[in-house]
Amino acid sequence: MNGLFKITKKSIDVNELIQHVISRKAGAITTFIGTVREWTNGKKTLRLTYEAYVPMAEKMLSQIGQEIKDKWPDTETAIVHRIGTLEISDIAVAIAVSSPHRKAAYEANEYAIERIKEMVPIWKKEYWEDGEAWIGDQLETVSYPEGKPSALQLNQKEGDQHD
Repeated sequence: MNGLFKITKKSIDVNELIQHVISRKAGAITTFIGTVREWTNGKKTLRLTYEAYVPMAEKMLSQIGQEIKDKWPDTETAIVHRIGTLEISDIAVAIAVSSPHRKAAYEANEYAIERIKEMVPIWKKEYWEDGEAWIGDQLETVSYPEGKPSALQLNQKEGDQHD
């Protein structure tokens, strides 16, 4: 499988990403660029921090690429996600998909971002003017004064939800 699937601390170069999927059979290349926005749910965002378990995250990104190849055989995919501290307008994630036809490229690109959110071990912390919080399916809008939650805190939170 061709393509690129990586986690990086460096700024993402979208043109470099496209070079990993361009081919003679491609009639379309779609890109998805996820950026840091200034306002989220009425709160002014100052910056974000992303953390990841890099070996597993890259393995899962590669798996997403393979899933796309299985569903849309003529596609090529590249995915890069940035970790570290990102400022407003910085690129956090970039996905490029090439295909002979645009419909498959659009569908595969949308599939990729949804799968990333579902399965890749990447965590996001938002910093606002009035506080900060880890954001995600299990941590949505929960503030932890001592920093990132421990496994014990997460298990306690899960237990609270099931009671």
